[in-house]
Amino acid sequence: MRIRLIAVGKVKERGLRDAVDDYLGRIGRYAKVREVELKDGPIAEVEARFQKAIPDDRAKVVALEVGGKSWSSKRLSRYLGDVQNQGVQTLCFLIGGADGLPPELSARADVQLSLSAMTLPHRLARLFLAEQIYRGFTILRGEPYDH
Repeated sequence: MRIRLIAVGKVKERGLRDAVDDYLGRIGRYAKVREVELKDGPIAEVEARFQKAIPDDRAKVVALEVGGKSWSSKRLSRYLGDVQNQGVQTLCFLIGGADGLPPELSARADVQLSLSAMTLPHRLARLFLAEQIYRGFTILRGEPYDH
């Protein structure tokens, strides 16, 4: 399975960039992972950029939304396992910019997921998501990372 984190904006802060890269490397032990950073702009342009970044090879799409489903780490882990068992080739996680995700794009996603009831800056959301995906894989494998 491939995982694609597709996000508006770049993570430029060295510490955050290092932390995101660390978790992406860890995820790479379990699945091929790719981060795609999109340029912000008018909503129609952003939506087109997201559409271009989502492969059409039976990808599953998870839109990060403040009003989305609130899952535990174990629930996310079960979702990752289910997606793998279904033979999904690519699982895409979408993170919007300052204006969030284009509404039509979010509505078409397979899942709307909330990382927190609080609004997170896209840079922190990306780090948090990468860590939770890694944690989810360790839970699936019964590894000692999750306590």
